[in-house]
Amino acid sequence: MGFGTMEDKSNNDEEVKQDLERAASIRSRILEEHQEVPYAEEPHSHILTSLESIARTNLLKNFRKKPPPKTRTLFVSNVNPPVDEVIILQKHPDNKIVSSKYTIWNFIPKNLFEQFRRIANFYFLCIGIVQLFLDDTPVSPATSILPLIFVVSVTAVKQGYEDYLRHKADNDVNSRPAFVVRGGKLLEVRSQDITVGDIVYVVNNEGFPCDLIMLSSSDEDGQCYVTTANLDGETNLKIHCCVPDTKHMQGIESLATLQASIECEEPTVDLYRFIGRQNIYHVHPGENATFKQRSLGPEHLLLRGARLKNTDFIYGCAVYTGQQTKMALNSKFTSAKFSTVEKSMNTFLIVFLVILAIETTFLTTIKNLYERAEMWHWYFPPSKNINFRNVLQDLLSFLVLLNYVIPISLYVTLEMQKFFGSMFFAWDPEMYDVTTDIPAKVNTSDLNEELGQVEYLFTDKTGTLTENDMVFRQCSINGDKYEEVNAMLCQRVSSGKEAQPVTVAQYTREMISFIEVLVLCHTIHVHKDARAGANSEPEYQASSPDEKALADACKRLGITYLGDKGDSRQIQIKDRIINYEILQILEFDTKRKCMSVILRNKQGDIQLLCKGADSHVLAHVVSGEKEKTLQHVSEFALVGLRTLVLASKTISESQYGEYEKLLQEARTALENREDKVADVFGVIETDMHVLGATAVEDRLQDGVQDTIESLRTAGIKIWVLTGDKQETAVNISHSCGHFKRDMTELCLVQQKNASQCGRTIRSLKASMNANPDQQYAFVMDGMSLKYALSQHSSQLYSLIILCTAVLCCRMSPIQKALVVKLVKSGPDHPVTAAIGDGANDVSMIQEAEVGIGIYGKEGRQAVRCSDFAFSRFRYLKRALLVHGHYYYYRVSTLVQYFFYKNVAFITPQLYFAFWSRYSGQSFYESMLLAFYNIFYTSLPIFIYGLFEKHYTIETLSSNPMLYRDISRNARLSAVQFIKWNLLGYWHSLVFFFGTYFIFLPNSAVHSSMETMDLFAMGALCYTTIIIVVNLKLCLETRYWTWITHFSLWATLLGFFGFVLLYCAFPIPFSLDTNYMYWVFMKVFSSPVSWLGILLMTVVALLPDIVIQLCSYTWSQKHRDVQVVS
Repeated sequence: MGFGTMEDKSNNDEEVKQDLERAASIRSRILEEHQEVPYAEEPHSHILTSLESIARTNLLKNFRKKPPPKTRTLFVSNVNPPVDEVIILQKHPDNKIVSSKYTIWNFIPKNLFEQFRRIANFYFLCIGIVQLFLDDTPVSPATSILPLIFVVSVTAVKQGYEDYLRHKADNDVNSRPAFVVRGGKLLEVRSQDITVGDIVYVVNNEGFPCDLIMLSSSDEDGQCYVTTANLDGETNLKIHCCVPDTKHMQGIESLATLQASIECEEPTVDLYRFIGRQNIYHVHPGENATFKQRSLGPEHLLLRGARLKNTDFIYGCAVYTGQQTKMALNSKFTSAKFSTVEKSMNTFLIVFLVILAIETTFLTTIKNLYERAEMWHWYFPPSKNINFRNVLQDLLSFLVLLNYVIPISLYVTLEMQKFFGSMFFAWDPEMYDVTTDIPAKVNTSDLNEELGQVEYLFTDKTGTLTENDMVFRQCSINGDKYEEVNAMLCQRVSSGKEAQPVTVAQYTREMISFIEVLVLCHTIHVHKDARAGANSEPEYQASSPDEKALADACKRLGITYLGDKGDSRQIQIKDRIINYEILQILEFDTKRKCMSVILRNKQGDIQLLCKGADSHVLAHVVSGEKEKTLQHVSEFALVGLRTLVLASKTISESQYGEYEKLLQEARTALENREDKVADVFGVIETDMHVLGATAVEDRLQDGVQDTIESLRTAGIKIWVLTGDKQETAVNISHSCGHFKRDMTELCLVQQKNASQCGRTIRSLKASMNANPDQQYAFVMDGMSLKYALSQHSSQLYSLIILCTAVLCCRMSPIQKALVVKLVKSGPDHPVTAAIGDGANDVSMIQEAEVGIGIYGKEGRQAVRCSDFAFSRFRYLKRALLVHGHYYYYRVSTLVQYFFYKNVAFITPQLYFAFWSRYSGQSFYESMLLAFYNIFYTSLPIFIYGLFEKHYTIETLSSNPMLYRDISRNARLSAVQFIKWNLLGYWHSLVFFFGTYFIFLPNSAVHSSMETMDLFAMGALCYTTIIIVVNLKLCLETRYWTWITHFSLWATLLGFFGFVLLYCAFPIPFSLDTNYMYWVFMKVFSSPVSWLGILLMTVVALLPDIVIQLCSYTWSQKHRDVQVVS
């Protein structure tokens, strides 16, 4: 809609100009904090695109008939503006937050739908339905339906409880009191009742209930301080502001007279991007309404989840509410990852489904052939005709009998084991950081065992391998090198072979100019505690550790930054305070990789001060010691220091007037604003004079070298992906042990085009083939990677996969993710892990199979998006070599054991079919079938999955080679799968035929010469199975505790107690017709039965014992380890 023309003149133009400059300064802080990508690519663009796609899909689901608008227009306080046009109001959601998955109405159908998407659950549902409709089902339908109900119910209760907690949290948030201005009054409402356009009142230390455009605050300059710790974990205060036209409206009365509209983009997931404009209307008697139009950016937007600090109050207009707030849109993204064990488990299920189909088809065929060939006695019923209906009936009958080969309780047991097992990760005191009071954290328990399968580790450098705690060490000023010694700058000069520091008595003019750039060109906020007094030391809140380190160094060297007062920036040199007028802030962006300020000093001279990466700044200088500065930058990088280059230039009044006009036009553009502003910055930052360079140290974290060496010994290849320059990254790789002295370094850097890149790759590959026994370290930069991936990805993969260590420098976040994708998509499909601490690491963390976040100083975004998180890199060794080893060993045994015990249990039913003339008679009573997986064999394996330790923690930590034994899914390989199930089939042969020989026709097992029937035979076989499969698990157990003993003896005693009670009385609710009455008493009263159980147990487990002894002997010969007894 149209609103007239923009008014260009104002009585307070100078004041407005100062406010706009202040807003630009705040924008610079926001952009610098969140645009640390070394190249021009949009940070996390592929992730943001996916997020926006997901969010947009949710937003559009109710508007499929017509496309939604790309922008929205809202009216402050929901008051229509004084214009003649017809206003069509847009509909927006309320401020209700919903993070829960279910409602009371859809919980049952939605949860059931999700559970029956699993193969095993859907399979048993089909079996239960078949049993219900079979004319003559061999066993009660309850044998399939009751276990299925139990499994589904346990899972539903777990998921329902988790969703109840989400509902409870949502209600707490939605019911919080909020204050809005309506009808000229301040009203208290529930947070969920806030609507778009409401003016919201927020006081100090309170969170913002929705996304707000700031209108005014208690600060006379229209500023407020905000912490975004809940959004990104960053604890430093950020400054936000309002447009100058509304900053004086600090009361309800003045706000009631405000007539304004806001035009902005529809909500997106990018927390740090916002484009809009605000129209402020003025009505003059007898004249048409006029308005002023002000641009809106991220510095004007207060996000839900952030908290107001050091400001008494603010008023803001609600622009995004409820599920459309940026925080809610970001929370919609969840990564879908599946572990290697889960994939193997699905393969095993398919194998057994095929085996089941073969067995049922075979029995059906044999039955019909047998019935046609056999001469039946007169007292047998006549055989049925062979037709489709009868064949299908037989097929389904055998399917019902043999379906228990699929372990129904596997999923629920595995889920519970992972859920409770993840608690041990969080409870590990060795992974608790005392200094920060931060324990380890598991965000995704579904991937516990994947920690034991990692083959490639991709790690960030800054804040992950290093402390991200910057300390100023050296600098280059006017071609001379200096270092800080005892809070003084000391010049380094050559004296023989070693440099000796010489104290500088007085700062020269060049040194003062150099330090002035450090103390004036930044986005630091100064915070002083009012209770500490006026003479207290200023506390710096910086967007990056580098800036804070440089400001602290300046303070130690005698030049202190005091903060901004209005449009002035104050510094103190000894006892003298000097003011500089802030004219413009040229914000940091990723194309320029620098920032600048334009100031006017007390003499009236206008100066541009610039600070940034050497690749950009030195390319735009025309005077000064350029070559020496570049040489010093390279020398600083060789010793692992982070560098910045400083430059300046003097600007005339006429030049500044032109620059100001260009900046104003670019910053008020509603389309392509970022590109236009960047173009103007490029015009301004030219023809500069280089002043020197800084060198800041970021020391290695404790234990990094030992961790990297241990992981390499464990067979894990480590790749470092960083945005730092090549020299710094290579030096850090050497110092942390990533690169070894005996490695030959191969470099793919500074490639100009794709053809040159291809030639270099082929040349490097040829040199590797000429000396294949040598270990190689590979170095690659971001630009070369761009060309390599575009046309030579397969050649690049074949080259770097053979290298022992890989370092990728000058990487953007997107490129980090592409490197991870390149490796994990290779022919071998290795399991990858990525670890980082910053927002620029999120892309690779989410791309890798295992994402690990570090609680660092760059926020918590990496932690929020990761699968596991802890505070120090050295904890990675324990996470992978100990927890990962345990998790994988336990889960792999659990999966194999479940398939084994079902093979051993149900295969005797297959054998019995041949002795029952393929009649479909069940070998086991229905209740015994139903309880086998749920009660009699579930507790010991569940406890095993939580507590088993086949090696001590010390053994796993000190012998990283043990990690290789379980890599590549070794314990779920085809060989291991066949071994476990061959033992299962052997056990089934012993169970059935051992019982059969005891119950030979007319054989007596009692002293009274009394014989036993079919159900006694099944009961004896069933008892032997329960004993043997539990003892089989005992043979696999290496770590015995009281709870392990309890689970075993409780299961066995519980089995005997239940079956004796079950067959002691006629039970009216029995699944069958009381066939088992007194059966177990007869079986257990016979000494022959107990002798048979003993012999069958020994014979069945003999191969297991032999295999265990051979395996133990072999392991002792090949490694000297301490086995837990």
